[in-house]
Amino acid sequence: MEYLKFIFYGLIQGLTEFIPVSSTAHLKIISLFFGFNDPGYSLSAIIQIGSIFALFWYFRKNILKFFDKSLISSNNKFILKKLFNSVLIGTIPISVVGLIVKLLIPNLFENLFRSNLSIGIVSLLISAFMYFADLSRNKFINLINHKYINSLYIGFAQAIAIIPGVSRSGITISMALMMGWERKDAAKFSFLLGIPAITLGALVEFLSSFNKFSTFSIFPLIIGIISTFFSSLFSIKLLLKYLSLKGLKLFVYYRLIFGILILLNL
Repeated sequence: MEYLKFIFYGLIQGLTEFIPVSSTAHLKIISLFFGFNDPGYSLSAIIQIGSIFALFWYFRKNILKFFDKSLISSNNKFILKKLFNSVLIGTIPISVVGLIVKLLIPNLFENLFRSNLSIGIVSLLISAFMYFADLSRNKFINLINHKYINSLYIGFAQAIAIIPGVSRSGITISMALMMGWERKDAAKFSFLLGIPAITLGALVEFLSSFNKFSTFSIFPLIIGIISTFFSSLFSIKLLLKYLSLKGLKLFVYYRLIFGILILLNL
């Protein structure tokens, strides 16, 4: 039963980490629906390690090219360096906000924003934001011609995603679309921006929760991370293919229904 529970956590985490519906909200709500305990913020962050591995695996060729300059042309070197700098710039806001929250108000999200009421309201608000983002036109910005200020704005949006129910991918992709990014490149940049953000979050929670590890079963936890890895790969491929063709509308409607159902069942 313990292994089944962690496989379940991993599947939900991986499938919802990159699809713009909020993995934190789904881990809590769906777990309770099926009779499992809410995994909590610490465990949720730790099994995100599987999502990090999935991102590295999916973008492994791009990452290897950055470190092996002999594999790329001088023009592509410039593009990769610019992209690397953009990810660093975009990571600044969530690093600052996350550090402040962790040091000054460490239980804020467990005690306030992780409630069903908060998750339901946030889901409705983000669905509205995603709807207007999907309507935006003039999508001419991409990974090659974007400016660093674009990265910073998307980074500020990512910082808001520390609130459960927001969805890191949902709000970063939506912010990019609002500014005129092409859909597929908006998703790719969101994924790349997630590598340091998710890694830092998982590392901080791992270190701060180290004394709690006696309450976790290590082998089921490893199975949960593996489950997260494979389901994350599936969701990355699915979103990149679907978003470029259809946009965010399906996820907007899903989040609207999800939020309403939560509020109706308070």
